[in-house]
Amino acid sequence: MDQTDSYPVKLYIYDLSRGMARQLSPVMLGKQLDGIWHTAIVVHGKEFFFVGEGINSCSPGGTPLGQPNSIVDLGSTEVPAEIFMDYLTSLSESTYGSDKYNLFEHNCNVFSNEVAQFLTGKKIPSYITDLPSEVLSTPFGQALRPLLDSIIINPGGNNITGQR
Repeated sequence: MDQTDSYPVKLYIYDLSRGMARQLSPVMLGKQLDGIWHTAIVVHGKEFFFVGEGINSCSPGGTPLGQPNSIVDLGSTEVPAEIFMDYLTSLSESTYGSDKYNLFEHNCNVFSNEVAQFLTGKKIPSYITDLPSEVLSTPFGQALRPLLDSIIINPGGNNITGQR
């Protein structure tokens, strides 16, 4: 009897503000934000994420961000590493190329959500994917949007296509 291999899938969650969002958001935005979230999918022994230069990978917790603030167990997948890398390559050549990054509308969290659904059928927590609209719903968020739109998050790692 054939046994299908199963691989654990984790969501690594980092607060890019390192606690500052929790302290400053009530004053600046008029609402409480617990963090400014960067996420990555960890599967097949690597951490995968989308940044301004495209889809990158590193060893789990291996970016300058250090260890994640929290880890969510998304379950497991039967997608083997080779097929997963083919999937990521196709994403990097289409919707997740280096020219497609946008801090509010097409960021690391959109990528993590799409990849999580591909691997496990599960979405990442909505408090992460809802963050951009929460910020933009405030007058301060609207005022800062032109500046924030120009920001590209890049915590390091190696581009999966070998491009830099």
